[in-house]
Amino acid sequence: MQNILLPVGAIAMALLLFGLVVALAGVNPVEVWALLFLGAFGDWFSWQNTLLRAAPLMLTALCVAIPARAGLVVIGGEGALVLGGLACAALAHAVPLPDSAAGTLLVCLAGALAGALWVALAGWLRQYRGINETISSLLLAYVAIGLFKHVVEGPLRDPSSLNKPSTPALSDGLLMGPMGTSDVHWGLVIGVVVCLAAGWWLRLTPSGFSVRVVGANPRAAQLVGLPATRLVLLSCALGGAAAGLAGAIEVAAVHTSANAALIAGYGYAGILVSFMARHNPWAIVPVAILFGGFGAAGSLLQRRLGLPDASVLLLQGMAFVLILASEALRDGAWKPWLARIVRGRSAMASPQGDTG
Repeated sequence: MQNILLPVGAIAMALLLFGLVVALAGVNPVEVWALLFLGAFGDWFSWQNTLLRAAPLMLTALCVAIPARAGLVVIGGEGALVLGGLACAALAHAVPLPDSAAGTLLVCLAGALAGALWVALAGWLRQYRGINETISSLLLAYVAIGLFKHVVEGPLRDPSSLNKPSTPALSDGLLMGPMGTSDVHWGLVIGVVVCLAAGWWLRLTPSGFSVRVVGANPRAAQLVGLPATRLVLLSCALGGAAAGLAGAIEVAAVHTSANAALIAGYGYAGILVSFMARHNPWAIVPVAILFGGFGAAGSLLQRRLGLPDASVLLLQGMAFVLILASEALRDGAWKPWLARIVRGRSAMASPQGDTG
């Protein structure tokens, strides 16, 4: 119950603080809260926009969640996503592929492989060079974005893309189409299936249990002979593969080519989704839908109230800080701090003669 109440309370507090900020700007906070709901879940169009944004969030959140179960804090999902999209476009450009589902599968696998290798590099640096994985994964994300821009604007640039440098577009047979008559593509189904599979692997398989043991108690894992380094690299590779797959799906289902629109911050938003879900792959699905809805509502706030489209980023930032703060309540870290305050007040209230 605590695992549910604390994140929900953090979101509620973030909404209250966000309402206070917009109230200081002269906007009715109740109207803002109503538009947030309408823009995210008010009608079928809003739901489609929400689900389109939730699909990559599920996969980039796994880039944080799976290594976290091995005791790592990896925040480089943005780099794995853009390289996954680049690998998808590069393979389609370099190799003749069948214009069928098999070709789409191949370009998605290429994106997953690129992301896996990139994030596994952060795990390798941690295990073999002692470099903090949080710092290295973040810096590798910036390196990946720079590499992406160089290739898209240089060797793989489509000459017909003038004002918006892009790679050549994928052929129609390689594109991932929508589901039925909706605008929601099959990447949503893939994201849900991968999250369910990741949760099943972590909970019900020996290798997944070994990863959790390494993350919970590295010394115990060493005593029982678990290959900690191999498991850490595996968790990083699987997380990176999920983020790389997200980039490939964005290219194959949304953008049709690799371009700067791929750098949309999904990798960074996935960090928030993973922490909100307590690094639980099954909980990532509803949390990704919630934050996908926040992102979808940004344009409605701009049209109706004149607020910046990026104002929802402020809401997400508040939620992230409050979720991190709620960890202190969960772990009981506030109890020693409170005890010191109580002891200090007792000492001040006691007569000086009683202190001996």
